[in-house]
Amino acid sequence: MPNLELNQSLIKDLQNKHYGIAGKHSAVQICEWTKKSLRNQGECYKHWFYGIETFNCCQVSPNVMWCDQNCIFCWRPQENMQKKLIKEKVDSPKKIIEDLIKAHYKLLSGFKGYPNINKKKLEASLNEIPSHWAISLSGEPTLYPKLPEFIKTLQKKGVKSIFLVSNGQNPTKIKDLHRKKALPTQLYISLDAWNEHSYRKINKGIHRNAFKRLLSTIKVLNNLACRTVIRLTVIKGLNDNKKTIKEFGKLIEFGQPDFLEIKAYMWLGYSRKRLKQENMPSHDEIKKFARALEKYLPSMKYEDENIPSRILLYKNNAKNRKKKIPNRYIIPKKDWRFV
Repeated sequence: MPNLELNQSLIKDLQNKHYGIAGKHSAVQICEWTKKSLRNQGECYKHWFYGIETFNCCQVSPNVMWCDQNCIFCWRPQENMQKKLIKEKVDSPKKIIEDLIKAHYKLLSGFKGYPNINKKKLEASLNEIPSHWAISLSGEPTLYPKLPEFIKTLQKKGVKSIFLVSNGQNPTKIKDLHRKKALPTQLYISLDAWNEHSYRKINKGIHRNAFKRLLSTIKVLNNLACRTVIRLTVIKGLNDNKKTIKEFGKLIEFGQPDFLEIKAYMWLGYSRKRLKQENMPSHDEIKKFARALEKYLPSMKYEDENIPSRILLYKNNAKNRKKKIPNRYIIPKKDWRFV
Protein backbone atom coordinates (compact mmCIF):
# COMPACT_ATOMS: atom_id res chain seq x y z
CA MET A 1 0.00 0.00 0.00
CA PRO A 2 1.55 3.36 -1.00
CA ASN A 3 2.16 6.09 1.55
CA LEU A 4 -0.44 8.84 1.21
CA GLU A 5 1.29 11.53 3.21
CA LEU A 6 4.72 12.81 4.09
CA ASN A 7 6.18 11.35 7.27
CA GLN A 8 7.67 13.57 9.96
CA SER A 9 11.25 12.78 8.96
CA LEU A 10 10.62 13.89 5.37
CA ILE A 11 8.74 16.99 6.50
CA LYS A 12 11.65 18.02 8.72
CA ASP A 13 14.12 17.42 5.88
CA LEU A 14 12.04 19.47 3.42
CA GLN A 15 11.58 22.30 5.93
CA ASN A 16 15.34 22.40 6.48
CA LYS A 17 15.59 22.98 2.73
CA HIS A 18 13.12 25.89 3.09
CA TYR A 19 10.07 24.12 1.68
CA GLY A 20 6.67 25.15 2.97
CA ILE A 21 4.48 22.09 3.56
CA ALA A 22 0.83 22.19 2.50
CA GLY A 23 -1.55 19.47 3.66
CA LYS A 24 -0.47 15.84 3.52
CA HIS A 25 1.54 15.73 0.30
CA SER A 26 2.06 19.20 -1.22
CA ALA A 27 4.75 21.85 -0.93
CA VAL A 28 5.95 25.28 -2.03
CA GLN A 29 9.44 26.79 -2.16
CA ILE A 30 10.72 30.25 -3.00
CA CYS A 31 12.77 29.89 -6.18
CA GLU A 32 16.32 31.26 -6.23
CA TRP A 33 15.33 33.55 -9.11
CA THR A 34 12.40 34.92 -7.10
CA LYS A 35 14.85 35.72 -4.31
CA LYS A 36 17.16 37.45 -6.78
CA SER A 37 14.30 39.44 -8.27
CA LEU A 38 13.24 40.66 -4.83
CA ARG A 39 16.84 41.83 -4.29
CA ASN A 40 17.09 43.47 -7.75
CA GLN A 41 19.73 40.92 -8.75
CA GLY A 42 18.12 39.67 -11.95
CA GLU A 43 15.07 37.96 -13.40
CA CYS A 44 14.29 34.35 -14.31
CA TYR A 45 14.67 33.40 -17.96
CA LYS A 46 10.90 32.83 -18.05
CA HIS A 47 10.48 36.56 -17.53
CA TRP A 48 12.67 37.45 -20.50
CA PHE A 49 11.25 34.66 -22.67
CA TYR A 50 7.55 34.92 -21.76
CA GLY A 51 7.01 38.01 -19.59
CA ILE A 52 6.05 36.25 -16.35
CA GLU A 53 6.60 38.08 -13.05
CA THR A 54 9.58 36.50 -11.32
CA PHE A 55 9.00 38.31 -8.02
CA ASN A 56 5.40 37.11 -7.89
CA CYS A 57 5.96 33.47 -8.83
CA CYS A 58 4.74 30.56 -6.72
CA GLN A 59 6.74 27.36 -7.30
CA VAL A 60 4.68 24.40 -6.10
CA SER A 61 4.00 20.70 -6.23
CA PRO A 62 0.68 19.02 -5.38
CA ASN A 63 2.64 15.79 -4.76
CA VAL A 64 6.13 16.76 -3.71
CA MET A 65 7.57 13.27 -3.16
CA TRP A 66 5.74 11.23 -5.80
CA CYS A 67 7.30 10.55 -9.21
CA ASP A 68 7.34 7.71 -11.76
CA GLN A 69 10.86 8.41 -13.07
CA ASN A 70 14.32 8.35 -11.52
CA CYS A 71 16.19 10.78 -13.79
CA ILE A 72 19.93 10.74 -13.24
CA PHE A 73 20.12 14.54 -13.63
CA CYS A 74 17.37 15.34 -11.13
CA TRP A 75 18.63 17.61 -8.34
CA ARG A 76 15.97 16.33 -5.96
CA PRO A 77 16.30 13.33 -3.60
CA GLN A 78 14.89 10.14 -5.13
CA GLU A 79 15.38 7.69 -2.28
CA ASN A 80 12.03 8.53 -0.69
CA MET A 81 9.97 9.10 -3.83
CA GLN A 82 6.62 7.27 -3.90
CA LYS A 83 4.92 6.12 -7.09
CA LYS A 84 1.17 6.34 -6.53
CA LEU A 85 -1.54 8.46 -4.92
CA ILE A 86 -5.10 7.23 -4.30
CA LYS A 87 -7.78 9.63 -5.54
CA GLU A 88 -10.23 9.09 -2.69
CA LYS A 89 -7.62 9.88 -0.03
CA VAL A 90 -5.69 12.86 -1.39
CA ASP A 91 -6.19 16.45 -0.25
CA SER A 92 -8.69 18.54 -2.19
CA PRO A 93 -7.38 21.16 -4.64
CA LYS A 94 -9.07 23.89 -2.60
CA LYS A 95 -7.29 22.86 0.61
CA ILE A 96 -3.94 22.44 -1.15
CA ILE A 97 -4.09 25.86 -2.81
CA GLU A 98 -5.19 27.61 0.39
CA ASP A 99 -2.35 25.97 2.33
CA LEU A 100 0.18 26.66 -0.44
CA ILE A 101 -0.68 30.37 -0.46
CA LYS A 102 -0.38 30.59 3.33
CA ALA A 103 2.97 28.79 3.28
CA HIS A 104 4.15 30.97 0.37
CA TYR A 105 3.34 34.17 2.25
CA LYS A 106 5.02 32.84 5.39
CA LEU A 107 8.23 32.10 3.47
CA LEU A 108 8.13 35.53 1.81
CA SER A 109 7.57 37.36 5.09
CA GLY A 110 11.08 36.35 6.11
CA PHE A 111 12.47 38.71 3.47
CA LYS A 112 11.19 41.84 5.22
CA GLY A 113 14.38 42.29 7.21
CA TYR A 114 16.78 41.59 4.36
CA PRO A 115 18.96 44.44 3.04
CA ASN A 116 18.56 45.59 -0.57
CA ILE A 117 15.01 44.26 -0.88
CA ASN A 118 12.79 45.90 -3.48
CA LYS A 119 9.97 46.96 -1.17
CA LYS A 120 7.45 47.47 -3.98
CA LYS A 121 8.00 43.94 -5.28
CA LEU A 122 7.81 42.42 -1.80
CA GLU A 123 4.68 44.38 -0.92
CA ALA A 124 2.98 43.23 -4.12
CA SER A 125 4.03 39.62 -3.46
CA LEU A 126 2.61 39.70 0.07
CA ASN A 127 -0.66 41.44 -0.82
CA GLU A 128 -1.61 39.73 -4.07
CA ILE A 129 -2.34 36.15 -4.98
CA PRO A 130 0.78 34.98 -6.86
CA SER A 131 0.40 36.00 -10.50
CA HIS A 132 2.42 33.07 -11.84
CA TRP A 133 2.18 29.46 -10.70
CA ALA A 134 4.92 27.01 -11.65
CA ILE A 135 3.73 23.46 -11.00
CA SER A 136 7.26 22.16 -11.23
CA LEU A 137 8.85 22.06 -7.79
CA SER A 138 9.30 18.32 -7.28
CA GLY A 139 7.59 15.07 -8.19
CA GLU A 140 5.44 14.42 -11.28
CA PRO A 141 2.27 16.55 -11.03
CA THR A 142 0.18 14.36 -13.34
CA LEU A 143 0.25 11.69 -10.61
CA TYR A 144 -1.99 13.94 -8.49
CA PRO A 145 -5.44 12.50 -9.31
CA LYS A 146 -7.27 15.83 -9.02
CA LEU A 147 -4.93 17.88 -11.19
CA PRO A 148 -7.71 19.14 -13.52
CA GLU A 149 -9.63 20.53 -10.56
CA PHE A 150 -6.40 21.97 -9.13
CA ILE A 151 -5.69 23.95 -12.31
CA LYS A 152 -9.32 25.07 -12.72
CA THR A 153 -9.35 26.32 -9.12
CA LEU A 154 -6.27 28.44 -9.85
CA GLN A 155 -7.87 29.75 -13.04
CA LYS A 156 -10.97 30.83 -11.12
CA LYS A 157 -8.73 32.83 -8.80
CA GLY A 158 -7.63 34.89 -11.79
CA VAL A 159 -3.93 34.07 -11.80
CA LYS A 160 -2.13 35.39 -14.89
CA SER A 161 -0.27 32.23 -15.84
CA ILE A 162 0.12 28.57 -14.89
CA PHE A 163 3.11 26.54 -16.13
CA LEU A 164 2.86 22.77 -15.77
CA VAL A 165 6.05 20.73 -16.17
CA SER A 166 5.55 17.03 -16.90
CA ASN A 167 7.72 14.05 -17.77
CA GLY A 168 5.14 12.89 -20.33
CA GLN A 169 4.55 9.54 -18.64
CA ASN A 170 0.81 10.05 -18.27
CA PRO A 171 -0.65 10.88 -21.71
CA THR A 172 -4.13 9.92 -20.48
CA LYS A 173 -3.94 12.65 -17.83
CA ILE A 174 -2.83 15.23 -20.41
CA LYS A 175 -5.80 14.28 -22.60
CA ASP A 176 -8.01 14.50 -19.51
CA LEU A 177 -6.83 18.06 -18.89
CA HIS A 178 -7.73 18.90 -22.50
CA ARG A 179 -11.13 17.22 -22.31
CA LYS A 180 -12.03 18.99 -19.05
CA LYS A 181 -10.81 22.38 -20.33
CA ALA A 182 -8.28 22.39 -17.51
CA LEU A 183 -5.05 22.83 -19.44
CA PRO A 184 -2.45 25.21 -17.99
CA THR A 185 -1.34 28.38 -19.71
CA GLN A 186 1.80 26.57 -20.83
CA LEU A 187 2.55 22.85 -20.77
CA TYR A 188 6.16 21.66 -20.65
CA ILE A 189 7.14 18.15 -21.68
CA SER A 190 10.66 17.08 -20.75
CA LEU A 191 12.67 15.37 -23.48
CA ASP A 192 16.07 14.06 -22.44
CA ALA A 193 16.36 10.74 -24.31
CA TRP A 194 16.09 9.93 -28.00
CA ASN A 195 15.08 6.24 -27.91
CA GLU A 196 14.00 3.52 -25.51
CA HIS A 197 17.54 2.45 -24.59
CA SER A 198 18.68 5.99 -23.77
CA TYR A 199 15.45 6.61 -21.88
CA ARG A 200 16.17 3.65 -19.62
CA LYS A 201 19.67 4.99 -19.01
CA ILE A 202 18.78 8.65 -18.42
CA ASN A 203 15.17 8.81 -17.17
CA LYS A 204 14.75 5.35 -15.66
CA GLY A 205 10.95 5.32 -15.72
CA ILE A 206 9.07 2.68 -13.77
CA HIS A 207 6.63 1.68 -16.54
CA ARG A 208 7.45 -1.11 -18.97
CA ASN A 209 6.22 0.99 -21.90
CA ALA A 210 7.69 4.23 -20.55
CA PHE A 211 9.22 5.55 -23.78
CA LYS A 212 6.02 4.76 -25.70
CA ARG A 213 4.10 6.76 -23.10
CA LEU A 214 6.40 9.71 -23.74
CA LEU A 215 5.86 9.41 -27.50
CA SER A 216 2.09 9.31 -26.97
CA THR A 217 2.28 12.57 -25.04
CA ILE A 218 4.50 14.24 -27.65
CA LYS A 219 2.05 13.15 -30.36
CA VAL A 220 -0.87 15.12 -28.86
CA LEU A 221 0.99 18.39 -28.26
CA ASN A 222 -0.09 20.01 -31.51
CA ASN A 223 -3.76 19.34 -30.73
CA LEU A 224 -3.84 20.84 -27.24
CA ALA A 225 -5.66 24.11 -26.59
CA CYS A 226 -2.77 25.65 -24.69
CA ARG A 227 0.80 26.80 -25.26
CA THR A 228 3.18 23.84 -25.47
CA VAL A 229 6.92 23.52 -24.92
CA ILE A 230 9.38 20.69 -25.33
CA ARG A 231 12.26 21.21 -22.93
CA LEU A 232 15.45 19.40 -23.92
CA THR A 233 18.03 19.07 -21.15
CA VAL A 234 21.52 18.57 -22.59
CA ILE A 235 23.85 16.39 -20.52
CA LYS A 236 27.40 16.61 -21.81
CA GLY A 237 28.74 13.22 -22.82
CA LEU A 238 25.36 11.48 -22.56
CA ASN A 239 22.88 12.95 -25.05
CA ASP A 240 24.78 15.52 -27.09
CA ASN A 241 26.51 13.62 -29.91
CA LYS A 242 25.76 13.82 -33.65
CA LYS A 243 23.50 10.76 -33.68
CA THR A 244 21.34 12.00 -30.82
CA ILE A 245 20.97 15.44 -32.40
CA LYS A 246 19.33 13.97 -35.50
CA GLU A 247 17.00 11.76 -33.44
CA PHE A 248 16.01 14.65 -31.17
CA GLY A 249 15.18 16.65 -34.30
CA LYS A 250 12.79 13.93 -35.47
CA LEU A 251 11.01 13.81 -32.11
CA ILE A 252 10.61 17.59 -31.89
CA GLU A 253 9.27 17.85 -35.44
CA PHE A 254 6.91 14.97 -34.64
CA GLY A 255 5.52 16.88 -31.65
CA GLN A 256 5.31 20.32 -33.27
CA PRO A 257 5.35 22.23 -29.97
CA ASP A 258 4.80 25.98 -29.92
CA PHE A 259 8.21 26.47 -28.33
CA LEU A 260 11.42 24.56 -27.78
CA GLU A 261 13.78 25.22 -24.89
CA ILE A 262 17.28 23.77 -25.06
CA LYS A 263 18.95 24.00 -21.68
CA ALA A 264 22.06 22.79 -19.93
CA TYR A 265 22.04 20.19 -17.20
CA MET A 266 23.13 21.98 -14.04
CA TRP A 267 25.35 20.17 -11.56
CA LEU A 268 23.22 20.82 -8.49
CA GLY A 269 21.73 19.06 -5.48
CA TYR A 270 21.46 15.30 -5.43
CA SER A 271 22.40 15.00 -9.11
CA ARG A 272 26.02 15.50 -7.99
CA LYS A 273 25.86 11.97 -6.56
CA ARG A 274 25.02 10.55 -10.00
CA LEU A 275 26.84 12.77 -12.48
CA LYS A 276 30.09 14.70 -12.65
CA GLN A 277 30.69 18.41 -13.03
CA GLU A 278 32.08 17.69 -16.51
CA ASN A 279 28.55 16.65 -17.54
CA MET A 280 27.40 20.27 -17.20
CA PRO A 281 27.69 22.08 -20.57
CA SER A 282 28.72 25.71 -20.85
CA HIS A 283 26.39 28.18 -22.55
CA ASP A 284 28.62 28.16 -25.62
CA GLU A 285 28.34 24.37 -25.77
CA ILE A 286 24.56 24.63 -25.57
CA LYS A 287 24.60 27.12 -28.44
CA LYS A 288 26.78 24.79 -30.50
CA PHE A 289 24.38 21.89 -29.82
CA ALA A 290 21.38 24.04 -30.75
CA ARG A 291 22.96 25.25 -33.99
CA ALA A 292 23.64 21.63 -34.99
CA LEU A 293 20.06 20.70 -34.12
CA GLU A 294 18.63 23.51 -36.28
CA LYS A 295 19.49 21.46 -39.38
CA TYR A 296 16.81 18.95 -38.36
CA LEU A 297 14.22 21.52 -37.20
CA PRO A 298 12.61 23.09 -40.29
CA SER A 299 9.62 24.19 -38.18
CA MET A 300 11.56 25.97 -35.44
CA LYS A 301 13.17 29.40 -35.49
CA TYR A 302 15.65 30.83 -32.98
CA GLU A 303 14.04 33.44 -30.71
CA ASP A 304 16.19 34.21 -27.70
CA GLU A 305 18.72 32.96 -25.17
CA ASN A 306 19.61 33.49 -21.53
CA ILE A 307 23.24 33.12 -20.54
CA PRO A 308 22.85 32.83 -16.71
CA SER A 309 20.45 29.89 -17.14
CA ARG A 310 22.32 28.43 -20.14
CA ILE A 311 19.19 28.13 -22.23
CA LEU A 312 18.01 28.92 -25.77
CA LEU A 313 14.45 29.51 -26.96
CA TYR A 314 13.03 28.48 -30.33
CA LYS A 315 9.54 29.23 -31.63
CA ASN A 316 7.46 27.22 -34.08
CA ASN A 317 7.46 29.02 -37.41
CA ALA A 318 5.78 26.39 -39.63
CA LYS A 319 3.72 28.10 -42.33
CA ASN A 320 1.30 25.21 -42.87
CA ARG A 321 0.56 24.72 -39.17
CA LYS A 322 -3.14 24.47 -38.29
CA LYS A 323 -2.67 25.63 -34.70
CA LYS A 324 -2.20 29.38 -34.35
CA ILE A 325 1.31 30.30 -33.22
CA PRO A 326 1.03 32.28 -29.96
CA ASN A 327 2.76 35.50 -29.04
CA ARG A 328 5.66 34.48 -26.82
CA TYR A 329 4.84 37.13 -24.21
CA ILE A 330 2.04 36.15 -21.86
CA ILE A 331 2.32 39.53 -20.16
CA PRO A 332 3.10 42.20 -22.79
CA LYS A 333 6.24 44.25 -22.25
CA LYS A 334 4.19 47.41 -21.72
CA ASP A 335 2.61 45.79 -18.64
CA TRP A 336 5.83 44.61 -16.97
CA ARG A 337 6.11 45.86 -13.38
CA PHE A 338 9.19 46.92 -11.41
CA VAL A 339 11.67 45.96 -14.16
